[in-house]
Amino acid sequence: MKKIKPRLTLKEVVIDLLFYIVGCALYAAAVTSLVTPNAISPGGFTGISAVINYLTGFSTGLILLIINVPIIILGIVKLGGIFIVKTAIATGILSLCIELSERFVPQFTVNKILASIFGGIVMGAGLSLILKRGATTGGSDIIGTLVNRRFRYITVGKVILVFDVLVIAFAAFVYKDIESGLYSIVAMYASARVTDAVLYGLDTGKIVYAVTDKPQEICDKISERVERGITKLSVVGGYTGDNHTMLMCTVRINEVSTVCDIVRDIDNKAFIVVSDAGEIIGEGFKTDDR
Repeated sequence: MKKIKPRLTLKEVVIDLLFYIVGCALYAAAVTSLVTPNAISPGGFTGISAVINYLTGFSTGLILLIINVPIIILGIVKLGGIFIVKTAIATGILSLCIELSERFVPQFTVNKILASIFGGIVMGAGLSLILKRGATTGGSDIIGTLVNRRFRYITVGKVILVFDVLVIAFAAFVYKDIESGLYSIVAMYASARVTDAVLYGLDTGKIVYAVTDKPQEICDKISERVERGITKLSVVGGYTGDNHTMLMCTVRINEVSTVCDIVRDIDNKAFIVVSDAGEIIGEGFKTDDR
């Protein structure tokens, strides 16, 4: 059977372009007005471009466009056509926005901690708008998307953060300013947190696992007090070989203590594990509209 290729409507194309323009404008403005004027590296391929600009004087936007070409080719091989077309467009828009921002957006030399925090927030907001419409700005964004598509539990923001730390270390070496490198890490952390918040929402929480011999009593009490769904799993003790029931309940952070108290009150011999849930999609949290 012939595979039908998805097609974008004119409305979707227009919305995509608007998101890319606004996102790239925010990102470029943050870089040129707050980040680089205060000797803070923006990280990623933009940070590499800034270092090359510092060493050679070549245009930052043009350098960014050129060094993104190999990564875009990799994206063509791994991720397919529509994604790469969107990314190529977003990368071109970002390069242009950086050039325009350097010429027309005022530069502010302020306290470095303020520049790193607010610059990072604006960069993250701009980047998330681009990612939300199925594109990246190339470079570390493509790498982050590749890793996220292979390992859904590793968020795009965290992958970008790791890559950015390496770029920041290189920039600090070139600039011969360790303090600026540390402030750059602050900016990248703020950017990653904002990116994750916009992309994945604030519906993060915890997963409570409880191995118990009184599953139904616990389920009834949790349903009554917390109004959360519970999944029952049959498990066997690795040492004893005894059969037990493991309950899995996904809750918000402020509900963890209540659920744990319910389990302990009913079965004080229950084995409880609480783990992070980076993204929760479903009833009571958020729906999957991607």
